[in-house]
Amino acid sequence: MTRSFRTVAAVLTTVWCVSSCSAPKDIVYFQDITENGTAAAVQPKAVTVRPNDKISIMVNSRDPQLSDMFNLPYVSRQLGQASRGSSYGNNQGLSGYTVNEQGDIDFPVLGTLHVAGMTRHEIASMIKSELISKDLVKDPVVTVEFLNLAVSVIGEVNRPGRYAIERDNMSIMDALSAAGDLTINGVRTNVKVLRTENGTQNTYLLDLTSAESLRNSPAYYLQQDDIVVIEPNDTRKRQSTVNGNNVRSTSFWISLASLATSVAVLIKK
Repeated sequence: MTRSFRTVAAVLTTVWCVSSCSAPKDIVYFQDITENGTAAAVQPKAVTVRPNDKISIMVNSRDPQLSDMFNLPYVSRQLGQASRGSSYGNNQGLSGYTVNEQGDIDFPVLGTLHVAGMTRHEIASMIKSELISKDLVKDPVVTVEFLNLAVSVIGEVNRPGRYAIERDNMSIMDALSAAGDLTINGVRTNVKVLRTENGTQNTYLLDLTSAESLRNSPAYYLQQDDIVVIEPNDTRKRQSTVNGNNVRSTSFWISLASLATSVAVLIKK
């Protein structure tokens, strides 16, 4: 083996090791948090109701028969059979209110109520006040829950899918935890949140390696119908090619080393 070939082989081997064995970076979350460090808490942003959202509203009081007139009937299904009954004491299968395009719902006895832009607690407080002021129920307990609110998580996560918003302050980390966290091939420094606001789709970029970046992002707390997109890193992208044989792949360098060996043998002969 000639000296020139040994030099070429050594260079190829070094480059291959660097390209394939280098330690990945930007994997650890919140890298800017130091031990015993403190930072201002992220201001919570509660989910507000929008047109086409579906919510359940239950009114309870000491007089079940009185409060039951303000609750929609529910449908329970067992073995393919359906039955209708009172929603009091059992909200399984409870019918919900769909907010119309004007942001209103038609509530029993009280009539049309405008709920768009309100949190579930604000809606409950409004209905409670209306029932008391109109002397309809003296001691109402009003509970409002979300029925169809959800966010979508797609891309390089372990369980991509659509996940329900079950509480007021659902953060990006809550959604990613529900999706089983990012895979090792997910890019943590460029997470996209797609959000429709006032008829326009806006894109927010988040860096999961920086707590400061997350804290200052308006997309830290998610809203209904947000889409969280985790893009793949270069390793995963290479795996999506036909044979993965490009200048940054291991197979490329093996092929190049094999070619160099063949050329050196021919020269030696």
